Amino acid sequence: MILDPYFYLAAIPAVFLIGMSKGGFGGSIAMLGVPLMSLTISPIQAAAIMLPILVVMDAVGLISYRRLFDTRILKAMIPGALVGVLIGYLTAAWVTADHVKLIVGVVALLFTLNHWFVQPGDAPPQEHRVGSGVFWGGVAGFTSFVSHAGGPPYQMHTLPLKIDKRLFAGTAIVFFSVVNAVKLIPYYALGQFNAENLATSAVLLPLAPIATLFGVWAVKTVSQELFYRVTYAAVFVVSLKLIWDGGRSIWFA
Repeated sequence: MILDPYFYLAAIPAVFLIGMSKGGFGGSIAMLGVPLMSLTISPIQAAAIMLPILVVMDAVGLISYRRLFDTRILKAMIPGALVGVLIGYLTAAWVTADHVKLIVGVVALLFTLNHWFVQPGDAPPQEHRVGSGVFWGGVAGFTSFVSHAGGPPYQMHTLPLKIDKRLFAGTAIVFFSVVNAVKLIPYYALGQFNAENLATSAVLLPLAPIATLFGVWAVKTVSQELFYRVTYAAVFVVSLKLIWDGGRSIWFA
């Protein structure tokens, strides 16, 4: 188990942010979790510690949003995500998390800027498109495997659909529950679940249901318009963080 107190000063807020997002509120703010923990440990170890906690958060979210999900989104995105996870596993030795962060950050930034400055504010919801769902599901599966960065690709397909906020949150919970459960197998095969990481996960685990239920409460309380404003803002902030992290490591290493 990690004993460094500075690690927990970063890890406790990280787990709370991730749990709040897992409860359906704030969308991509979950992606700030691993970078926060990476202030004191390596990103690879941070991702390994977080995965068991994510699975517990997913379970709490599934109970909270039972029967609240859009099957059209899931039928398109989950098959793509499974392929994305497989590609992430097969290319783990060659693809770096920094390159993935930079690419995802740039795409997410363009996505939010397009929504704010190009699309009219009262644009009608987009129709469900299977091809788009499969593609972005695949990207989300791949980036989730490499660096738990599946949020922005997932939202690039789902946000323009403008579905009800609770349906949006419940669908995201089901999608990432499947992805995170599948990720357990390749993470184990790559030797990520050692005794130290699992013990540290166990220490942080009690925060998981508390933070997730807080997110569920926030979704119920906040208006639909504010919910989407917060979610787009979260994607924007995270995109800048990803570009900074990935670019700094690639260009200034």
